[in-house]
Amino acid sequence: MSATTTVLRGGGACLVLVQDGDSLPAVLHWGTDLSEDALADLVLVRDGPAAHNALDDPWDLTVLPTSADGWLGTPGIAVHRAGGSAAPRWEATVGAEGGRCVVRAYAEAVAASVELKYALDVHGVLTVSSTVTSTASPGEPPLELAALRMLLPLPTRADEVLDLTGRWMRERIPQRHRVTDGSFVRTGRRGRTGADATLLLTVGEAGFGFRHGEVWSVHVAWSGNHEHLVERLPERAGAHTSVLGGGEALAPGEVRLGAGETYTAPDVVAVWSPVGLDGVTNALVRHQRSGPDYRAGTPRPLVLNTWEAVYFRTDLDQLTRLADTAASVGVERFVLDDGWFGARRDQSRGLGDWQVSAAVWPQGLGPLVDHVKGLGMEFGLWFEPEMVNLDSDVVRAHPEWVLGPVAGPTATSRRQHVLDLANPEAFDYVLDAMSGLVSEYGIDYIKWDHNRDLHEAVRTDRSGVDRPAVRAQTLATYRLLDELRRRHPRLEIESCSSGGARVDLGVLSRTDRVWPSDCNDALERVAIQRWTGLLVAPERMGSHIGPPRAHTTHRDLDLSLRMLVALGGHAGLEWDISQCSETELDALRAWAGLYRELRRLLHSGAIVRSDHPDPSLSVSGVVAADRTEAVFTVVQMASGRGVSPGLLPLPGLDRGRRYLLRVRSEAGLPETVQNRGPDWFHQAHAEGVVVSGGFLDAVGLPLPVLAPAQGFLLHLTAVG
Repeated sequence: MSATTTVLRGGGACLVLVQDGDSLPAVLHWGTDLSEDALADLVLVRDGPAAHNALDDPWDLTVLPTSADGWLGTPGIAVHRAGGSAAPRWEATVGAEGGRCVVRAYAEAVAASVELKYALDVHGVLTVSSTVTSTASPGEPPLELAALRMLLPLPTRADEVLDLTGRWMRERIPQRHRVTDGSFVRTGRRGRTGADATLLLTVGEAGFGFRHGEVWSVHVAWSGNHEHLVERLPERAGAHTSVLGGGEALAPGEVRLGAGETYTAPDVVAVWSPVGLDGVTNALVRHQRSGPDYRAGTPRPLVLNTWEAVYFRTDLDQLTRLADTAASVGVERFVLDDGWFGARRDQSRGLGDWQVSAAVWPQGLGPLVDHVKGLGMEFGLWFEPEMVNLDSDVVRAHPEWVLGPVAGPTATSRRQHVLDLANPEAFDYVLDAMSGLVSEYGIDYIKWDHNRDLHEAVRTDRSGVDRPAVRAQTLATYRLLDELRRRHPRLEIESCSSGGARVDLGVLSRTDRVWPSDCNDALERVAIQRWTGLLVAPERMGSHIGPPRAHTTHRDLDLSLRMLVALGGHAGLEWDISQCSETELDALRAWAGLYRELRRLLHSGAIVRSDHPDPSLSVSGVVAADRTEAVFTVVQMASGRGVSPGLLPLPGLDRGRRYLLRVRSEAGLPETVQNRGPDWFHQAHAEGVVVSGGFLDAVGLPLPVLAPAQGFLLHLTAVG
């Protein structure tokens, strides 16, 4: 029987599917682009050995691998109807539609159809969209779907895993280990992405880094429960030894499809890179920037958020003074945080009562909004639409809107409970309240918070039966975001979730910014932003200057470091700057001017991160697409392991150009621990020094010996 081959190409990568007759197609290759000659020879990978005590004939890894295909690992699909036909065999067709490969499969035994769409864009980002539909007649038992996963093959040389973990205030912590036999599964069951979410699960050649090594990464674009996995069995996975994939993590009974009903899975996004993690990041960033709804390409306004400035003390006089100072240093967007509504004077009450507090604001928010806008700034407002306090007017009026089982309320977290947005009445209440305030006050920006995991995440249906709720709650949140943006096309929205607990491409497709962490300690933020940046572009990552003593760690840090680190994303302040000295305000004005000067570059270029062997030194940068300009941030996190840090190459530059290199003092100058520093550093701080890109890329600069928690900003512009 002749085989039909389908090839998708983009961004230097390719995906190859092969189908025999009407069987499920198999994935023969995902990785580097192949020439036509190489594609013709790819058939050789199907002619592998048949080992003793295994299947008698070689087999392929299909797009929905199960034991029926020879795969005894985690199945690509798990489905049944009333306990029967749990291992169906599929008949499939493969076609090309609009640059995508579309696989349609049908299993008569279980009366179900599956559609898989593979799209590989010009940046090398592979997106897999999938649906399952019940084709049974009315009256048949529902189709029970336990899992629908995207699984892709990995070659033998992919033998080291990198994933991320973390917690509140310390999100995105990397961990690495070798691939071993069995399953390495990262499942999030928090009802949101989670502070411990991996963002990307990456497998690559041993020792891969930011700038070297071949790597394969996967991400589930979903803000609810999710699963990422890498798995290796002693048997071959077709022509390969292991698989990488993921999908939504479904609770028992969460997806039960009646006749004609369809389940749409979250997109699974995968990227192959021959040049390490920076290749993955830049493919994902270019993919996001080219999206039709991407609005972060416009200059990102300098923000002041009031939380760490005033907390719950929302007093009009104090806030107008803060707004005056903010405008004087160059702030362009003023955001009023928690405490402006209902009886919300602390975290124990009032949450969910989205009406302006008459006690605190007898004239409404109008006087503050008018003052802020009169100063030339945009106005933003904080909401937590998915949560309520039991001590609130909305819960007293509608206790049935609180998410939870028949047995009674769930355990509290931050004194709050979850509002059941899948309840149409609760949904309409929140939508109308938020939309009304946006219209009344001309609100430009919403900080959308979500401050707890979803414990005991069930909702009681009309018949009094507890049903799994995470999927329904996530989809309702997406609908609420979508409808707000439809009603108010110019409105921008930030996703905050106890800081960085909801960071994923599902929410990023509906928002303009994420808050990586509630920790504004600049030293902690270096690593948090570095690893959040695996997936999130700098212009979509909030990064604020906090007070001299960090609220969350009680660590005192110099203003120079706080200013430097804040330039690593969408910059802002979260500090009562009305209490600053004139010296501090002058420094902030210079820093704000530098941000406005550099943000076009910082928010459009390619991301580069150095693989410096000393982990105490963090080096990251942005290089313009035409490589005529670049910015690098150098931070000494702790005492270095050597007497001096040695040479620092600056990656990503044009080796054929010469660059004017300057240390930008507006971002702060570091303290050092040395008798004398390198001459170039002093010259770069003064008039600048001209250096070849070839030298900077291949050899590098001798660094000054920085004191811990110190750093500086290098700005390079091409000359000649």
